[in-house]
Amino acid sequence: MLKKWMSTAIDINRADIALLALRLIGGGFMLTHGLPKLQKILAGDFKFGDPLGLGPSLSLILTVGAEFFGALLIVFGLGTRIMSLPLMFTMLVAAFIVHSGDPFGKQEFPLLYFVIYLALFLMGSGRFSLDHVLAKPKQT
Repeated sequence: MLKKWMSTAIDINRADIALLALRLIGGGFMLTHGLPKLQKILAGDFKFGDPLGLGPSLSLILTVGAEFFGALLIVFGLGTRIMSLPLMFTMLVAAFIVHSGDPFGKQEFPLLYFVIYLALFLMGSGRFSLDHVLAKPKQT
């Protein structure tokens, strides 16, 4: 029994469940950050930080694109690897630029999100995803 739990072999079924959990947690939790920013845009409020010098409006739009729309696609497992890239970038900006002068506790969450998106980028969305459904060859 202990040998089974100590095994380094990958069980594909467990891996697919783990990827689903990463997508639901990493994407779903990120939606709670992206939705208020989307609501700012819809209300016409474009006040936002400008960590990269692109201007507050463009910075907000790009952040909403990643944190809301990218996260939503990750939840459904659609374009997971591609959508992981802007989310990883956004989390690195948050950790190392926006929170650069803050204690590690403020940098910790963006770094944890970064690792989730890195794992999804490397592993893909798994079997329980729209990516998997769309990749299946059509039966003729």
